[in-house]
Amino acid sequence: MTKCTYCGKEYGIPRGLTLIMKDGKIHHLCSSKCRKNMLMGRRKVRWVEDPSKIKKKKVTKKKKVSKKKG
Repeated sequence: MTKCTYCGKEYGIPRGLTLIMKDGKIHHLCSSKCRKNMLMGRRKVRWVEDPSKIKKKKVTKKKKVSKKKG
């Protein structure tokens, strides 16, 4: 799984595009929306989530209780 350079979303290998700049930097982008906004120099758009503001969800697993017949 590759990670989008612009928005940080993970996507599969056959999707998205790879943009190679003249200076040799490689940018992996998940969509043309990310490509256009990155080339325009935008960074403060609503749909890009700031990783510091994302609340981490707690995942709890329930244990299965088996009843023995005896």
